[in-house]
Order: sequence, then structure tokens, then C-alpha cells
Amino acid sequence: MDDGALLERLVRCYSPSGHERRAVGAFVAAARTLGYRTTVDGVGNGIARRGHGRPETMFLGHIDTVVGERPVRWSGGRLHGRGVVDAKGALAAALLGGADFSGPGTVTIVAAVGEETDSRGARRLLRGRRPDAVIAGEPSGWDGLTVGYKGDLRIARTFRGRRRHYSAPYPTAADRAVAWCAAVRAWAEARTTESLFRSVTAKTITFETGPPGDAEVARATIDLRLPPGLPVREALHALPGDSAESALEVEVSIDPCDTGSGNPVARALIAGIRAAGGRPTIYRKAGTSDLNLAVAAWGIPGAAYGPGDSRLDHTARERLDRRDLGRAAAVLRTAFAALSTRGITPPGSAAAP
Repeated sequence: MDDGALLERLVRCYSPSGHERRAVGAFVAAARTLGYRTTVDGVGNGIARRGHGRPETMFLGHIDTVVGERPVRWSGGRLHGRGVVDAKGALAAALLGGADFSGPGTVTIVAAVGEETDSRGARRLLRGRRPDAVIAGEPSGWDGLTVGYKGDLRIARTFRGRRRHYSAPYPTAADRAVAWCAAVRAWAEARTTESLFRSVTAKTITFETGPPGDAEVARATIDLRLPPGLPVREALHALPGDSAESALEVEVSIDPCDTGSGNPVARALIAGIRAAGGRPTIYRKAGTSDLNLAVAAWGIPGAAYGPGDSRLDHTARERLDRRDLGRAAAVLRTAFAALSTRGITPPGSAAAP
């Protein structure tokens, strides 16, 4: 199958989170054409496999996109369209890179659902058999890889009270909500360093007040990005708050991760980039991906990789060069082969958690 045609086939199936079925069908059909064994699991993840037994390398991509369909077109050797960078280009490269894999072991490529919202696809996989290594399908550029992501802690608190005259010397529910937001932001700012990756950042993402009447209601939601070394549990314990107020609601809870550039997956990707004529760049990013979940749950080596400029994620300018797709496929071909023969500690061994 032509590289560009495979990618275009996936991108033409618009698949915002919660509406991935048609795109998963296209992924499964393309994988079968390339000789993979395929299945769709109970939550709708598309799964393609080549080879048998251990070691198993999982390429954990995602088929869903953010909302906002864009015209799909080729221009100057680049494919434009929603999801071409985040992250269908990575999935296409993985299918192409693993198409001639013959072992030893297994290459499993997953088109996960729901990554842009609740990661329900990845969370379903975490309940199954643990692979020996994981590559998360996220854009890093064909000659880059990502070994670290910050954690995500999204919290909300609702403040209630009885309405009083605005001249009265008492704070409104909205006043208390504003004060709480300010305290949390000050807590985050006190943990700022020269490195964005090593800093806590906080953003107030929603602020709502209740309907007019005798009762006052104000609800604020804050998104915190946590650096490695500050897991969610520790952050929750340290956050400012008044126990007399309503209970803290945790909407998103994902620990940070930093797998290091010397782990077997990173080394295999670096070798693949060099073999393809590139100079590897190592990234640690302020965002969050399914790599965070997989590394924490499985305790296995991992990194994120995929063609495309991550600065185009979620924008109307998403585009991917056909040549970069081919280069990424070559990188993954080398990495899959390397991981199948060396450098992985099998689950259950003394070194595994």
C-alpha cells in the first residue's frame, strides 16, 4: 500500500473522541492489507499484530482527534487535515514500519480511542497483558523522540452561601472561589523553576456562578501540570484549601513520567533515527500522553515517537510531509527489530516491578 494513500485513508475518516468507529474500521482494513492479524476490543480500540510470543513491543497510538473537521488535501507533497499530525501520522508510520516484522516476538500496534478526553482506550489496555516495551504514538518529528511528559491534575471546588446585601462585610461564594483559585495559583508559582518541564503550572479553566436567588453558588476548575518528582497524591496533600469548604473534586489524575534517554526504547529509536540519516533530538514536554499511564501501570521502558511538528497539534494548520512519513516508518522498522532481540527485561524477572 502506498504510504501517502494509507495516511490519507485514515485522515479522511474524521474521528473526534467518541466517534472513532469508522476510523478504526479503516485502520483495521489497512492493517489486514499489510498482513497483520487484527481485532477490535470491547471499548473500540483497533489492534493489529505481527509475530508471536515474547518480547512484545506495543506501539500505543490513538485514532481519535480533537473536534473540528478540516479539509483533507495534498499540497506540495504534504497532507493537510485534522489528525494528520496528532496522531494518525504516527499510526500510519507504525503500520508501515512493522509490515515486514518477522520476529522474534510480537509487534502490536494499537489505534486507541478517547486519548484526547479520558484515555478510555489506553485504560482498557492497562487491564490486559503487559507488553515488554511501549512506544506511544505522538508527534516528535521523524528525527526526535519524547522521554518525559508532565502529569495532569484537574481539580474543582464548589462554594455555596446565602445571598446578602453587597455592602455587607461578608465574602460572596464567588469571592471565596476567587480566593481559592488565587491560593492554588500562588502555590504553583512558588514551585516554578527556570525549566518549564520541572515547574508546576496552573490555569483556571472554568469559573461558573449559580442562578440569581437567595442561594449563592460558585464553582471553579483548575488544571495543574505536575513535573516528575511530584506525583498526584503528593500534590493533593500539599494543595492549599479550607477543610470547611466543599470537598475537592478530582476530574483528571495522571502522574508525570520521565523514562530517560538511556532506556531500551529510547536507545532503539535513537538508533533508528541515526540509521535513517537523522540527528536525534530528545524532548521532555509540558503536555501529557498515554505514555504516562502505560509507564506507571506496567513499569516497562517506553518513549513517544511519531512524525510531524507537535506545534501544529489541534490547529487548523495540521500537515505532514510524505517524506517524513517514510522516514518515520524506517525509524520504527529499525526500532521494532532492535527491541525484538535485545535490551528488554521480561515481565516477572527480578528487575521488573
